Amino acid sequence: MQLKPIEDIRAFLENIATPMGVEIVDVEFDKRTQALTIFIETENGVDLDACEKYHNAINDPIDEFDPSNGAPYTLNVSSPGLDRPFKTPRDFERNLGKEIEIKLFAPLKGKKFIEGVLTAYDDNSVTVKTDNEEIKISKNKIAKINKAIKFD
Repeated sequence: MQLKPIEDIRAFLENIATPMGVEIVDVEFDKRTQALTIFIETENGVDLDACEKYHNAINDPIDEFDPSNGAPYTLNVSSPGLDRPFKTPRDFERNLGKEIEIKLFAPLKGKKFIEGVLTAYDDNSVTVKTDNEEIKISKNKIAKINKAIKFD
C-alpha cells in the first residue's frame, strides 16, 4: 500500500483536532495490520468518549482525504497511554515541574535510569532535578523519557 506521508495526514487531522481542543500526539501506520492509529490528548485527559468523539469527527473527512490512496485500512483513535514517551515540545511543556523517568542509551554517572523532576528543556537537552543534584542531559543520549508512574 502506498500511504500518503504521515506529515500530510497529521496536518490534515490537526485542522479538525484544534477547534475541538484535541492535540494530535502521534500518527502511526502499521503495515502488518493495515491500521492507521491517531494518538490524541486533551486538556482533561483522554477517555473512551474523547476517542469516540474525535473518531466520529474525522471518519468521513479522512475517507475523502484518502490517506491510503484507495487501499482498505482500519482507523483507530487512541490515548497515547500513561507511560508514553515524550515526542513533542508540548509533551515537555505539559510535564514541567512533574516527576519523570529517563532511560539512557549509555550510563551517565554510572546510571542508565534517572528519576526526578523536569525543571527545563530545549531543542537539545532536558534538565532534571534528582534528590542529589540537577542534571542537564543531551536529548541524543536519551533512549526514552516519560512521566513517572507512581502507584500508591
